[in-house]
Amino acid sequence: MQLGHRIKKRRQELNLSLRELAEQIGLTASFLSQVERDLVSPSIKSLRKISAALDAPIFHFLAEHDAKSPVVRRNERLKLTLPDSNLAYELLTPDLNRQMEALMAQLEPGDDNIAMPLRQYTEEFIYVLQGQLEIQLGEDVYTLDPGDSVYFEGPLLRRLAAKGDEPLRFISVITPSVF
Repeated sequence: MQLGHRIKKRRQELNLSLRELAEQIGLTASFLSQVERDLVSPSIKSLRKISAALDAPIFHFLAEHDAKSPVVRRNERLKLTLPDSNLAYELLTPDLNRQMEALMAQLEPGDDNIAMPLRQYTEEFIYVLQGQLEIQLGEDVYTLDPGDSVYFEGPLLRRLAAKGDEPLRFISVITPSVF
């Protein structure tokens, strides 16, 4: 099922017309119609607005399958790269219908200023597996090496950056689910 079809299905589940959804999020009904027909891809900003209005996490619309098993095998992880971002995710939880998300993320050396500011309150835990992570929480900047971890309130996150010469890999656990 394509992104647009999932958005349309969720909108219809909520008995919202295209026009009603468009008015709620400040986009045009014609643009939303094109999104639902998979003629155009929404920006992350637009997708966030759509997901908030439809009361569903972003990854609900991006996921390719629903989990049937509580076990997630290494070769069966949902992989996701967000548009306009070099941050690649692998979902470590069976599906997106959970109160908590566990993700493995990867950034290439030199990728900087990667962050998704959150409107809602979340708590997040990050554990660095490989490389060096520079993270800005509010006005404070921290550098984490493999084996280091950080726990913070999601709205404090300002910036993530991969420092050093090797790819950065980390595990992120977020609650409540944001994607």
